[in-house]
Amino acid sequence: MKTVTAQQITDTVARLCIRANRELPRDVAQALAEARSREPWPLAQNTLSLLQENLSVASQSCLPICQDTGMACVFVELGTDVHIQGDFEQAIHEGVRQGYTQGYLRKSMVADPLRRGNTGDNTPAAITVHLTAGETCRITVAPKGFGSENMSRLAMLKPADGVEGFKKFVVDTVRAAGPNPCPPVILGIGVGGSFDKVACLAKKALLRPLDTPNPDPYYAALERELLAEVNALGIGPQGFGGKTTCLGLAIESMPTHVAGLPVAVNVSCHVTRRATEEI
Repeated sequence: MKTVTAQQITDTVARLCIRANRELPRDVAQALAEARSREPWPLAQNTLSLLQENLSVASQSCLPICQDTGMACVFVELGTDVHIQGDFEQAIHEGVRQGYTQGYLRKSMVADPLRRGNTGDNTPAAITVHLTAGETCRITVAPKGFGSENMSRLAMLKPADGVEGFKKFVVDTVRAAGPNPCPPVILGIGVGGSFDKVACLAKKALLRPLDTPNPDPYYAALERELLAEVNALGIGPQGFGGKTTCLGLAIESMPTHVAGLPVAVNVSCHVTRRATEEI
């Protein structure tokens, strides 16, 4: 039995909040660089160059790569042989509080969705826990800005809509979003499960590196096909046109009811941030 203290969790989450907001994941930075080299439209190419320059300045200056430092989405893979010494959830919230304060990151959380009122420290975090076998405690912080989150959509399609209806919903979501989510975007797509589970699947899909296709050849082929269709929309970087509307997408699926076809598209901008540590 492995023991992990609340203080270890707090320290880890605080570090990850700062790192995720200052450093773009390797796969996303690489996809951005590759998109620039392939983009034929001069205005789009210049825009992608500016986005890369922003990454460089943020790294050199220890500043956030995006002014919206997001809602702190915290994903934990927790082994069943791990004992948490202390209050697990409060330790995560405290880590977010410390990370956003020490890192001088923008605090965007309001205490109530209707009455508003900023909480002042970017808490509470949005916590998702997956139980795994063994002694693993793996924490990922994925800050999510709402310029792109607000462009996300969920639909309860009919089974008769099939794969064509599924693809149409994904492409229509990006078309309707246009320049609002600060493209080029990255898409996390969930299909299956229930109303609540499919949204979780879509958010989970954003955690998969862009250079890692779905292990199921059927869904890997769908990922390639959808990426081509989305980029054919011509929205381009920041909505200026071109072939780079989407840097990559991932599909996650799960079984569903015979009468259902839930689909969710979680839209993220080119600064899709995540940082992971294992305690």
